[in-house]
Amino acid sequence: MLPKLDGISLCQRLRRSGKMTPVLMLTAKDTSSDKVMGLDAGADDYVVKPFDLPELTARIRALLRRGSSTIPPILEWERLSLNPSSCEVTYAGQPLHLTPKEYALLELFLRNSNRVLSRSIILDRLWSFDDPPGEDAVKVHIKDLRKKLRIAGAPPDLIQTVYGLGYRLKQN
Repeated sequence: MLPKLDGISLCQRLRRSGKMTPVLMLTAKDTSSDKVMGLDAGADDYVVKPFDLPELTARIRALLRRGSSTIPPILEWERLSLNPSSCEVTYAGQPLHLTPKEYALLELFLRNSNRVLSRSIILDRLWSFDDPPGEDAVKVHIKDLRKKLRIAGAPPDLIQTVYGLGYRLKQN
């Protein structure tokens, strides 16, 4: 058991923040529904205690082989570029210095570039269920992200407000 956070929640946080680190859940929970929940949360493998040590090390080696072979693609929208491998963001070649939450927000928009994202969807994807902020927090982070993009030369409406629905990347 992890302090303050269970493995499922930790795995969900990692995946929501875009981390593709291999995750192996090692647990005493052995029901089929526990395994499904762990794998659906983003775990790459699920091992139940008691376990065979040679099998566990072989599973870890397999995860490390798989993890090193995939390089996430660079996410681009017009002149905006986000590299998930290096966590670098540029607009027209100019680096942007974002907070972790602004980075996660921008990555969410880029991965869902043709969708309108409501404030509640953004809250669900970027904040934990333990201590979610109000919808005003989303507005503040959008405002700050827009400001940084505008300073880098992006149009002020690159992140477009869709009245009554949410936000999306503006399509030209």
